Amino acid sequence: MSVIEYDVIIIGAGVAGLTAGAWLSGQGLKVALVTAGEPTACLSTGCIDVCAKSDDPLQGIAHLPNDHPFHLVSSGTIRQALDDFQQIMAAMDMPYTGGLENNRRVLSAIGTFKTTCLTPVTMQASPQNGNERIHIITFAGLKDFYPGYIISRFKNASFSTYDAGVSTTMGIAANFEDDAFLEAFILWLEKQHNREDKIAVPAVLGLESAAAIIKQIEYRLERPVFEIPTIPPSMPGRRLFNGLKDHFRRKGGMIYWGWPVVGVEKTGRQIEAVMAQSQGRPNSLNARAFILATGSFVGGGLEAKRDTIVEKVFHLPVFVPGEREAWFDQDYFSMNHGIGRAGIAVDSSFRPTDCLWDNIFVCGAILAHTEALKNGCGHGFAIATGQAAAKSCLEHIQ
Repeated sequence: MSVIEYDVIIIGAGVAGLTAGAWLSGQGLKVALVTAGEPTACLSTGCIDVCAKSDDPLQGIAHLPNDHPFHLVSSGTIRQALDDFQQIMAAMDMPYTGGLENNRRVLSAIGTFKTTCLTPVTMQASPQNGNERIHIITFAGLKDFYPGYIISRFKNASFSTYDAGVSTTMGIAANFEDDAFLEAFILWLEKQHNREDKIAVPAVLGLESAAAIIKQIEYRLERPVFEIPTIPPSMPGRRLFNGLKDHFRRKGGMIYWGWPVVGVEKTGRQIEAVMAQSQGRPNSLNARAFILATGSFVGGGLEAKRDTIVEKVFHLPVFVPGEREAWFDQDYFSMNHGIGRAGIAVDSSFRPTDCLWDNIFVCGAILAHTEALKNGCGHGFAIATGQAAAKSCLEHIQ
């Protein structure tokens, strides 16, 4: 069995875990990230939702319920964390636009609008109402995009179809990285002689070069072009994950990919190590502190049993919102499902409450009382709590 020493080990490779890991690595610490597989960030729109309860994200946070964990993060830390994020993504050639002053709307694949705070620059020209004149490009065989739904909501919209030779979002995005394919696509677009004010394309404009690709198309067509997020899996979500992952590695962080945690070693009030499995071989990853960022149910951090909910790595106490019959509203589409409040309750330093160990910190979607869908607290919440938990972790080990 191998034994590897670190200052901090983070469990979970989502936005919260990568944010915490990169920040700590930037402070000169030796950091490792352990993950069983791909995070849910790859399924997301790639947008950074802070709080959708108000046009002003910070004002929306102020009006969240008193037990919401966003109240544990100062407005200064929220602002700094999002500024850092935008600088990171710009350095990775995946710039984001927007700011904490105002939320904005992004057009979805079914013609509705999503409220968010920061968006990839490829979505910057997304319309803010249904009156704008847009022409939508779809691709032959693409199943994750529905231009007919969008046109039914936009009285000044039309669409046309391009045959990219493949029909998956990943396959089309890979094609756009080829200069010859991009040139052929632009020539086809020019011949369409579309008269609408903006051109909309499903979010398939490249794997890592989307910002440059969309700029080239805009230059040739002399009008704004914007991506529309597709049904998951999402290229903007994958770009977001890849950008944060690459930044973490550039900062010196180590990622143990496909290493599920299968055990924990502890002494007194300290966690000493986690046991991770790799190709049937146990590995002891030792550290001075640990950050749990495994996400909620979708991310695999929480598991619902018959009459309770459990945290799967450290078996921390989980806030359970009443009896099982109170976990779900009768309306499937309701935003008030009680299970949205389930998770790990933490104190002001992001340590879990009623915990037997002093060197564990928690961040991201696994936190109790978050209700991410109801409050529109997505990746922005993960970024802010990731940095806040990292700062508390650093204070603990110094």
